[in-house]
Amino acid sequence: MVSRRIFCKTSALAMASGTLLASEQAKAKAKLNDKTPLKLGLVTYNLAKEWDIDTLIKNCTETKFEAVELRTTHAHGVEPSLTAEQRREVRKKFADSPVKLASLGSVCEFDSPDPQVLKQNIETCKVFVELAADVGAEGVKVRPNRLHTDKGIAEETTLKQIGESLAVVGAFAKEHGVEIRVEVHGSETSRVPRMKKIFDYANNDHVFACWNCNQADLEDGGLEANYKRLEKKIHFVHMRDLYLEEYPWRRLLNLLRKSGYTGYCCAELGSISTDPLRVMRYYRALFLAYQDML
Repeated sequence: MVSRRIFCKTSALAMASGTLLASEQAKAKAKLNDKTPLKLGLVTYNLAKEWDIDTLIKNCTETKFEAVELRTTHAHGVEPSLTAEQRREVRKKFADSPVKLASLGSVCEFDSPDPQVLKQNIETCKVFVELAADVGAEGVKVRPNRLHTDKGIAEETTLKQIGESLAVVGAFAKEHGVEIRVEVHGSETSRVPRMKKIFDYANNDHVFACWNCNQADLEDGGLEANYKRLEKKIHFVHMRDLYLEEYPWRRLLNLLRKSGYTGYCCAELGSISTDPLRVMRYYRALFLAYQDML
């Protein structure tokens, strides 16, 4: 009986110790994750608009930017006109580098009341999806641009049209293993409650949001309320100059971290610089400082 009591007591202590150890390990892992910064990338608009792919990869590697979104019409030349061989070359260059090709930045829009214009944008988006699949990009950025109430078209009609168009391109993108990322964009359509309606109309599991850090994020209940509206859809982030005190950068980054965001936060800077690498280094430093990583 004594041996049995000792055995049971010893076993209980061992189990308690094991539980405590597992708890401490979980805490250590959580602490480690707290010290892991969000991932930083670069949109080629506008700072890098004149860089070819080799220069882009070199500069991002040197400044520790982890990914890029290649906006259409820029000097990198990653466009639907590329041949199959050229597409393979682009894919290999990024695959052989530490820089991820995260997205292709199209300018496809689905708000036009002209059926032919709308159809052309849908078809162009499909072409960019095929290009993304070929070059190894994770997603294609699209955007709403405006409402057409000045033409007598009801707001809800345009939002529904955008959403239904996104459902079409989203289904096509899913077949190719590519995400559709809808930039929160446009003087009227960037209001987050309107974007939420667009996603509701799309009702597609391959259509996601590209948070765009607009001042409109602070309206309609404020940043936290708007972030919550789109939280489950956010798969990409565009950020303006971080020195702009008008936007609550630290609060946004905290929201992203708390929600478990694992995508890229990409700098989308408004002008070309004569010293771009210096700008990128400063940008990364401030990005880390806002997360208390420095």
